[in-house]
Amino acid sequence: MKTELIIRPENECRYDAVSLGEVMLRLDPGEGRIRTARQFRAWEGGGEYNVVRGLRRCFGLRTGVITAFADNEVGMLMEDFILQGGVDTSLIKWMKTDGIGRICRNGINFTERGFGIRGAVGCSDRANTAISKATPSDFDFEYIFGTLGVRWLHTGGIYAALSEQSCETVIEAIKIAKKYGTVVSYDLNYRPSMWSDIGGLKKAQEVNKEIAKYVDVMIGNEEDFTACLGFEIEGNDENLKELNIDGYKKMIEEAVKVYPNLKAIGTTLRTVRTATVNDWSALCFGNGGEIYKAKQYDGLEIMDRVGGGDSFASGLIYGLMTTGDAEIAVNYGAAHGALAMTTPGDTTMASKKEVEALMGGAGARVQR
Repeated sequence: MKTELIIRPENECRYDAVSLGEVMLRLDPGEGRIRTARQFRAWEGGGEYNVVRGLRRCFGLRTGVITAFADNEVGMLMEDFILQGGVDTSLIKWMKTDGIGRICRNGINFTERGFGIRGAVGCSDRANTAISKATPSDFDFEYIFGTLGVRWLHTGGIYAALSEQSCETVIEAIKIAKKYGTVVSYDLNYRPSMWSDIGGLKKAQEVNKEIAKYVDVMIGNEEDFTACLGFEIEGNDENLKELNIDGYKKMIEEAVKVYPNLKAIGTTLRTVRTATVNDWSALCFGNGGEIYKAKQYDGLEIMDRVGGGDSFASGLIYGLMTTGDAEIAVNYGAAHGALAMTTPGDTTMASKKEVEALMGGAGARVQR
């Protein structure tokens, strides 16, 4: 049995998938620390964008990004990064700025990877960005989903938390996408610091509970489901909570009862031994009510964990789109997420061939 997802035919749509969200300039001190760095390596990244970038670069799908940039040199740098990843940029809204960022600006995210007992650290500079100020009227969603055609829309709670305008824009986009038969996935991705200025936890639940009514595929970990939708795993041992598989399954079952529109739910399972060694797996609800656990990657050695969850999401989406089978899809997601965390940057450097080899049990022997 397969999931109940109904996906529009390829020949009806310009895009297999598009994302709606913020794309930031990531500045990475490499093996060092932000506070003592003398140089940074530049990447692009964003919770929603990373997913369609993975769908394009690793899995070969036709993808685009709905976002907004301040029309300046940094915005053009961001566009160049996106073009290098093969993602279509024609849906980007370019917004006038005054030269010093009072009207709008482009977001920056400083990220250090962490090592051993020192965890990863992020320091965002993203207030007043172009996409946070964008309103539903800045994007022609009727044209994008109705005329051009999109098979799958991915967005998430990071974008929704940027501003009051973002909350309105994501809800409008999802409603119009559903009107034209586009499958909608949403990564809850709860960040308390981002919601604090627009109403905190109460606002996060209000917005996410409304969004959940229109979502086909929901993605998130335990903290996300608890904070955004009010579901909890009862009786968890704090030190082992991400290994409480039965608890996760009960939480997923409860979520489906409240939101029967959900056709699939994906959640990552991570136990952090150190910043550079994690145990990693995932669960997926689908196939008419079954819950499947992906292959377990114990002692996974990590170079850069940022974006691992987004790469899980892109693998999961690819599996659901191409096979309709939740069990296969969750293994695509777990393998892709694992590989993405072995390379630097937010976005994947893995190939579909490597993902499928890892799913099939391939090891780390030298390939010649």
